[in-house]
Amino acid sequence: MMDFWIIVDSVAIVNTLVAFIIVFRSKRDISTTWAWLLVLLLLPAVGLLLYLFAGRSLSHRKVFNLQAQEPLGIEQIVANQKLQIDEKELLPANKITSSARELVRLFLETDNAILTKKNAVRIYADGNKLFDSIFDDIRQAKHHINIEFFTWYDDRIGNEFVKILEKKQRHGVQVRVIYDTFGSHGSKHKLFKHLVELGGEVEPFLTSNIFPVTFRLNFRMHRKLVIIDGETGYIGGFNVGDQYLNRKEKFGFWRDTHLRVVGDAVLSMQSRFFLDWNATAKHKIDFDLKYFPATKSVGQTSMQIVSSGPDDDREKIKQGYVKMISIAKESVYIESPYFVPDSSVLEALSIAATAGVDVRLIIPNAPDHPFVYRATEYYSKELLLSGGKIYTYQKGFMHSKMVVIDGKIVSIGSANFDFRSFKLSFEANAFLYDREFASATELIFLHDQDNSKFLTLEYFENQSRWKKIRQSLSRLLAPIL
Repeated sequence: MMDFWIIVDSVAIVNTLVAFIIVFRSKRDISTTWAWLLVLLLLPAVGLLLYLFAGRSLSHRKVFNLQAQEPLGIEQIVANQKLQIDEKELLPANKITSSARELVRLFLETDNAILTKKNAVRIYADGNKLFDSIFDDIRQAKHHINIEFFTWYDDRIGNEFVKILEKKQRHGVQVRVIYDTFGSHGSKHKLFKHLVELGGEVEPFLTSNIFPVTFRLNFRMHRKLVIIDGETGYIGGFNVGDQYLNRKEKFGFWRDTHLRVVGDAVLSMQSRFFLDWNATAKHKIDFDLKYFPATKSVGQTSMQIVSSGPDDDREKIKQGYVKMISIAKESVYIESPYFVPDSSVLEALSIAATAGVDVRLIIPNAPDHPFVYRATEYYSKELLLSGGKIYTYQKGFMHSKMVVIDGKIVSIGSANFDFRSFKLSFEANAFLYDREFASATELIFLHDQDNSKFLTLEYFENQSRWKKIRQSLSRLLAPIL
């Protein structure tokens, strides 16, 4: 019996030492460190397996070859725009608020995100209409089609999409596709087999043949981009799958937000795609002006395409969210399927609400990921206690990632209001500076609010004790969910 307890004590000591060595060997914020320690200490064997698949950091080598941007002259354009914004030439006062210049400057500094003007932008809130538009534009493609999605399912819409791409490739249009292996679970590379045989190029993002690396779950390519001939681009929250077109009974109507863009902002999307492609594909793309054609100025919207991910310690999209909240004078309207903010985001929202800014949040009315949803409930209650207003979408599933402040500035893209989007996933958002577009987007939010249930403090107080316990436990694991 004594020998048994000696073995147990020895295992416990070794497990504790291993846990501390594993967690502290990489630079992390304190909340993530404590969350992984909790998992490793309480689940000795299982916790180690979870860490191998979901907790390891990327290597310190640069994931992206930033030199690929040099031929585009991006650094010089950014330097010129910094001078223009200081002289109030980049965004004249009659076009946008002075505080918006601070947001534009932030992205110029952190992401080299060029401000493009006179873009024509169309917004989609319904998957059927979005994919009709994407397919129509792809059918008109003449030179190339570059696509990047987190999820691409082997289902009705997934196969229809591939068939259209096969036809374009057969007619000499170069097709390239990046998809995320984890996000497209259930789909096999054979879905694209014929497209590849025709000359198309398809790559799973940062995938290795080494088993533990292949299943490194934490670092997901969550971006959703379509670029056609360098002239038309799509960016937003929709993925490729039947559920996104309201064909799955479990979710019902899928409420998401996506943009169709014509203008110079498409070239920023193209640059982002090339960086992602060259990071993951054996066959690199060399710079060629044919991928960056002169675009026609057809609209009135100024915008920046901003990307972030674990390849950079700066949480650029999160910083943009915090800046938007801090400059808001009247209203902050947010839609997100997952609301698991870190302390800086929650504090910014709490300060805004306490100071009298109308802070509203729409979240789903049911979970697609139970642990994340319980954490979302926990933080929603925290925001409610600070004076924010919380709504749960009743018409279907809320998957939109949209922020509108003061009816003047909008963010739409792939990034949720959670730790994963801020730190662990590769994301891309459009930040738009156009009062007319922002006002129209605000109306879409208010329409969604009409299809939502307003939550009171009594709603949370009447929840079962077990649900409250799950919310608290989920909150402890929030940095690694």
